Amino acid sequence: MPVVVVESPAKAKTINQYLGSDYTVLASFGHVRDLPAKNGSVDPDADFAMTWEVAADSKKHLRAIKDALKDDPDLILATDPDREGEAISWHLLEALAPKKGTPVSRVTFNAITKSAVTEAISNPRQIDQDLVDAYLARRALDYLVGFNLSPVLWRKLPGAKSAGRVQSVALRIIVDREMEIEAFRAREYWSVHARLATPTGAEYDAQLVSYAGDKLDRFDLATAEAAKLAVTAVDSRDLTVTSVTAKPASRNPWPPFMTSTLQQEASRKLGLGARACMSAAQRLYEAGLITYMRTDGIDMAPEAVMAARDAIKGRFGADYVPKSPRMYKNKAKNAQEAHECIRPTDMTLADPRIADSDQRRLYDLIWKRTLASQMESARLERTTVEIASSDGQVGLRATGQVVQFDGFLRIYDQGRDDAPRGEDDDDSARLPKITQGEVARKVAGAFASEVAEADKGAVAGADAAVLGRQHFTQPPPRYTEATLVKRMEELGIGRPSTYASIVTTIQDRDYVRKDGQRLIPEDKGRLVTTFLARYFPRYVSYDFTADLETELDDISAGGRAYREVLARFWRDFTAALAGTSELRITEVLEAIDEALSPHLYPPRADGGDPRQCPLCGVGRLNLKTARSGGAFIGCTNYPECRFTRPLSAPGDGEAAQGDRVLGSDADGLQISLRNGRFGWYVQRGEASAEVPKPPRASVPKGWSIEAMDLERGMQLLALPRTIGTHPEDGAPVEAGLGRYGPYVKHGTRYVNLPDVEEVFTIGMNRAVEVLASKPMRGGRVAAAPLAELGEHPSGGPIQVLSGRFGPYVKWGKVNATLPRDLAPEEMTMERALELIEAKAGKTGAKKKAPAKAKAAAKPKAAAKPKAKPAGTAKAKAAKATPDDEGGEG
Repeated sequence: MPVVVVESPAKAKTINQYLGSDYTVLASFGHVRDLPAKNGSVDPDADFAMTWEVAADSKKHLRAIKDALKDDPDLILATDPDREGEAISWHLLEALAPKKGTPVSRVTFNAITKSAVTEAISNPRQIDQDLVDAYLARRALDYLVGFNLSPVLWRKLPGAKSAGRVQSVALRIIVDREMEIEAFRAREYWSVHARLATPTGAEYDAQLVSYAGDKLDRFDLATAEAAKLAVTAVDSRDLTVTSVTAKPASRNPWPPFMTSTLQQEASRKLGLGARACMSAAQRLYEAGLITYMRTDGIDMAPEAVMAARDAIKGRFGADYVPKSPRMYKNKAKNAQEAHECIRPTDMTLADPRIADSDQRRLYDLIWKRTLASQMESARLERTTVEIASSDGQVGLRATGQVVQFDGFLRIYDQGRDDAPRGEDDDDSARLPKITQGEVARKVAGAFASEVAEADKGAVAGADAAVLGRQHFTQPPPRYTEATLVKRMEELGIGRPSTYASIVTTIQDRDYVRKDGQRLIPEDKGRLVTTFLARYFPRYVSYDFTADLETELDDISAGGRAYREVLARFWRDFTAALAGTSELRITEVLEAIDEALSPHLYPPRADGGDPRQCPLCGVGRLNLKTARSGGAFIGCTNYPECRFTRPLSAPGDGEAAQGDRVLGSDADGLQISLRNGRFGWYVQRGEASAEVPKPPRASVPKGWSIEAMDLERGMQLLALPRTIGTHPEDGAPVEAGLGRYGPYVKHGTRYVNLPDVEEVFTIGMNRAVEVLASKPMRGGRVAAAPLAELGEHPSGGPIQVLSGRFGPYVKWGKVNATLPRDLAPEEMTMERALELIEAKAGKTGAKKKAPAKAKAAAKPKAAAKPKAKPAGTAKAKAAKATPDDEGGEG
C-alpha cells in the first residue's frame, strides 16, 4: 500500500476515508526538522549552509513512516499546497532519506474532498525546488536577523527581548500610530440640526449646510457662541423645500475571502484574533468543509462558481443570480501563489453539524461571503432634499436612501473597522415622501431630551426644534489585529502563513498589549522601535521589507538564486551590526532620548524650555530606564526632585503636572500626591533618618488624578483596613488593594472584590458572603472548575480552572494556560488535548494519566540536561526564537 504523508492527524483521518484501505495515510505533525536554537545553525562563511535538527517529538513520527515504507516503498507527500507545505515535504524527504530508486511523488489539493484528493493522486509531480529555495531564504533571513540583532538589543537596551525581520516592522507600525495619536490635538467644531415635518406630519432630520448666504465648511462654527447664533438664525426663519433629487445607485458585493480579509472580518464580526481565526479555519479545512485557508487568491474555480450560482438560484430565486458570473482580480501587493479563494467545498451546505462554536461561526461567515460574492448587486435610490429660508440666509439638507432590491445584502454585509466617531451619518436614513415647494415645519420639543442630557455639548433654539451639537476631531484609531493585518498587506509585508504568528509574537514579547481589540505599544516596544530606527533604519523600513518580500517571491518563481539574495543582505547587515559594537548603554539612551525629543518634549504654550522640570524648575527632563525593562521620563535633579511621568507624550496641561500636597493629617504630616515610575501614589510625610521609607499607597487605575484630594489620600493610606473578626474562628477580616486589585483577606486567603470603592465600605456580612463564594483549597473544598470536559484518552478528568494568572486546562499534573483569545466557555475537548500535548512536550512531562486513574506505571526520572551559563549572549541566543514568520504547518 503506498504511504501518503500529510501534516495533521485530522487531515490524515479525512483523507484515509477517501482513499480507503489501498493506501496508508500517516501524519508528520507539522515540520519534522528545524534550525537548532543556537549560534551557527546558518553559516554565512560556508555559502549559508544550514544545519537542521529533527525535533524530539518528530522522531517517533518519522519512525512510523519508515516502518510503513518497509511494506511498500511508494511514498506520496501530500502536504499543504503552499511554500510552507512544500518545505515540509522537502524536510520529510531529507529526513527519511529513501534509497535511490524509491518512488517518491508530490501531490497537492486545494480542498480535502474525495474528488480533489483522487484527482491529485492521479496527477503527481516532483517537489518544487524553487518554492523550497524561497522557504530556505526566508528561514535563513529570519534566523540571521534574530540571532544577530537580538543579542545587540540585550547588550545595548536593557529589558529588550528580541528582534525579527518582519516582527520589528509590524511593531513599528503600531508604535508610529501611537505617536500620531499622542501628538494629535483635538479641534472643536459644531453642527446644526433641525427636526422638520411634512404637511402630513411625517418627520425627518436636516443639517445646516449654508449660513449667511455662504456654504458652511466643517470648522466655520468653531465655538458654542457661533453655533448659538446659527441655531437662532434657523430657529427664527420659515423654511421651504427647494428641491428633491432622487438618483439610482447600486452596491456591488465584496470578493470572496483570502487569508487577510478572513482575519479582518472574523475580528470585526466574531471577535476572533488572528491566531484563533486561523486555528478554526485549519480545523474546517482538515474536515473537508472549506478550501485551503492560507492564500492570497480571490479567484474561484469555474465549477465552484457554477455551484454557487446554482445554490443562490435554489435558495433565493433567479432574480438574485447575475446574468454572468462575477470575476475578481487580486490587487494585493506581492500576491503569492495563485491559489483559489477561501470558500466552502459544498455551496449547498449552509449549516453543517459543527460542535465547536468558533468553527461553526467562521464557516457561516465563509459560506455567506462566498455566495454573496456571486449574487446580484443591491439597487438603491439615494434622495437629497434641499431646504432654505426665503431670504437665502440659511440652507439645510436632508439625505437618505431606500433599498429597492437587496441583492447580496440579503445574506451579507461587510463590517467596518472604524466608523466615524462624533459624525452624523444620515445617508442610510429612510426619508418620508417630500415634495418640492412644501413648507418644512419645525417640530417643537424634538431635541428636548438631548439638550437635557448633553450639558455643555449642545445648544438649542427656544422650542428645542433646532439643535447645535458639539464635536471634536478624532485622532487616528489604534490598530486592531484585523487592521494591522490589513496595513501589512497594503505595504506588502508578511504573507498569509505569517500574519497570525507575527501578531502573536509582538504580544508574547510584551512589546504590545491588547486592550479590548486595540493594540497598544508598551514602553519596551517603543524603545526597541526607536533603537532599531536609529541604528538599523533600513531593516525596519517598510519599503525595504516589502522589496525583500518581492525578492523572495522571485526566488519562488525561479527568477533569483536564493544564496545571492542572502549574500547581498548579509553584507549590508553585518556592516550595520559592526557600527553598534562600541556603543555604550548611556549613548544609546541619549540617542533614543534625542530621537524622541520632539514627541516627548513638545513646545510649551508659554514658550519655556520643554525639558525644564515642571516641579523643581532646576533639573531637566530626560529618558530613564527602569529595572523592569520599561522606561519613564525623570528629572536630572533626582533625588532632590522626584518628578516623573510616563514615556508617552504629555497631553494638554500634563507637562506642568507633578507632585502636589493634598493637605496634612492629624499629626501635621503632609499628605502628597506623587508620580513615580510605577504610576501615581500618595505618601505621608518625607523620608528621613528616622523614617527612611514613609507610608505610601498606589492610586487605583481609573481614578481621576485631578480629583484626588486629602480625603481620598487618607482613605488609601488607611488600607488595609480591618472589617472585624470572622464569626467562625474569630480571625481578623481585612479589606485592601493589592497587586491584583481590591480584595478581602481572612487568614492566608485572599478573595477579589469586583469594585475598588467597595474596599472602603464593605461590612462583615458582605465580607463573609464574598469569602464563602471561594472555598479554601487543600484544607476544605477546592474552587469549582469552570468546565468539565470529560476523560483524557489515557484516563483522568480534564478540567478548565481559574488560576492566579488566568484560566487554564488541568489534566493530572499538566496545567496548560489558555491562549489570550480563547474564552473558557469556548474550550473544547479537542483543543484541550492539543494544549495538553503541547505543554507536556514543552516541559518534558511524561504523558500519563493521574495516579488515581491508574493508567500506567510510574516512568523513570529523566536525566536533567546540563545547564548553560546564564547571562551570556550565547545562553540567551539558545533560548531565542527569532523565526517570526513560521507557518502553521
